[in-house]
Amino acid sequence: MTIAWEPAARLAETLLANRTVSRIWDRDVSAWSVSPGTPAADSIASRLGWLDVARTMAPHLGRVSALGEAATRERVEAVYLLGMGGSSLCAEVLRSVLGITPGHPELFVMDTTDERAITAAAGRLDPARTWFIVASKSGGTVEVASLERYFWGRMSAALGSVAGHHFIAITDPGTALEKLAQSRTYGEVFVNPPDIGGRFSALSLFGLVPAALIGARVGELSGAGAAMADGCRQENHANAGLELGAFIGAGDLNGRDKLTVVLPLSLASLGLWVEQLVAESTGKHGLGLLPVVDEPLGRPDEYGRDRLFVALSTDVDRPDADALNALEDAGHPVLRLSMRLDNLGAEFFRWEFATAIAGAALEINPFDEPNVSEAKAKTTAQLAAFARHDRFTEAAAAAHDDAVTATSRALTGTAPPAVVRAAIDSLSAGDYVAFLSYLPASAEVERAVANARRAIRSRTHAASTYGVGPRYLHSTGQYHKGGPNTVVAFVLTADDATETPIPDSGYSFAVLKRAQALGDVEALEAHDRRTVRLHFTNADTAAADLERLFATAAGKNF
Repeated sequence: MTIAWEPAARLAETLLANRTVSRIWDRDVSAWSVSPGTPAADSIASRLGWLDVARTMAPHLGRVSALGEAATRERVEAVYLLGMGGSSLCAEVLRSVLGITPGHPELFVMDTTDERAITAAAGRLDPARTWFIVASKSGGTVEVASLERYFWGRMSAALGSVAGHHFIAITDPGTALEKLAQSRTYGEVFVNPPDIGGRFSALSLFGLVPAALIGARVGELSGAGAAMADGCRQENHANAGLELGAFIGAGDLNGRDKLTVVLPLSLASLGLWVEQLVAESTGKHGLGLLPVVDEPLGRPDEYGRDRLFVALSTDVDRPDADALNALEDAGHPVLRLSMRLDNLGAEFFRWEFATAIAGAALEINPFDEPNVSEAKAKTTAQLAAFARHDRFTEAAAAAHDDAVTATSRALTGTAPPAVVRAAIDSLSAGDYVAFLSYLPASAEVERAVANARRAIRSRTHAASTYGVGPRYLHSTGQYHKGGPNTVVAFVLTADDATETPIPDSGYSFAVLKRAQALGDVEALEAHDRRTVRLHFTNADTAAADLERLFATAAGKNF
């Protein structure tokens, strides 16, 4: 394929002239402009296992496939995957795109600390017909560990000494999770190669194990990835990963850092995976691309000059061709890609290689996440404060009414709508808005946020994203703090109606979720991001209150 957008075509030629493709495959860390022997070089060298993941997975395929067969043989009806970020998003895509093969269990991805979601899952459990996948590369992710303790308690109470048979672990060698799984006699413990980072792990055991359980052909999934990998070795324009990576990299180098991924309905869930991969890999040192993955296409005049569009079609459906043509005619760069739904493994690898190429073009390490740990540390500090004083460390409210309290260090107003208005009015060309929600998940909340996002785009041309906490902390959270300082962040919280204790922790899921929200507010503000926390008095009416708040803030424009 040949890129039509000239800056991307020039960059692709430069990358070819620099032998960037060969250097990546040779594990030459200088491809990312770092010197051998430095900490950055060591970081990169220890995370390149995804390049030959098909080879390292080959010995595991029989055991993985057998696990899927065992699930049908034992008439398992539901599998709950307890994971965060790269350990869970791939499974979400697999379930949504490939579906569940008849006779195989339904797959539920539990990447949340929300009370309602957790207690609802517990309420529908049939322990004898339920398995759990506990997935964590580090083996110590707080959300995963908390969920494991909670559901282990429920399953042990119901099944006694055989509860361990219903649990499967996926982790790196020597982690606390591996030791826990052994001590609790888990049914299976899968040890993943340690040189594969979480967001590059789609074609590793983190993706293949849940794929087998829903009845996907893991050999074909892995084989499709291997075929794309072979294609990505080419030092020419037929290299699909190189061309996509050059397009993405050229976007950031030319001021078009809002990577708008346009997906058909059949691939809607792929956006969450692409979002984490690109945002967490490139959003650092004031650089990077913000993926916008769930936004309906608008008219060309609704977009700023910071947009870059990648549209993906399948053999089943495709995005609106007329709308894409109109964008291209208006001068917006558009790259059109295509894939077969049964070739999902190839698409995973294409985006992984493209992200590595974009990192090389931007001269950044795409395999680390230097700002993710900040929010974790501040969450830990909030939990410690709660343990000492039975309350959190919170800033004084900027404004409040009966429905909502608005808190912001950088933006002021006499009432919550005035604070929101000040935030929107602060947007300049190239800025964006992030809605970061810790509200109980619901269609009503999604609709209210979507309406606000459409109105903001129409009025200001600013891009926007919607992240659900704590999931986004392991995804776009890196970009919001480490990327360009162009964000206006609305952090949405509300009081939970219940308090579900996390065994052996001394606090509940409601406390953990609030600590995560407050910790991220502190981390955002520590990087001078314009941040507004909107705390709603009633979680049940939060969606309506949110819609009313933004309508009042911006008047008829909303």
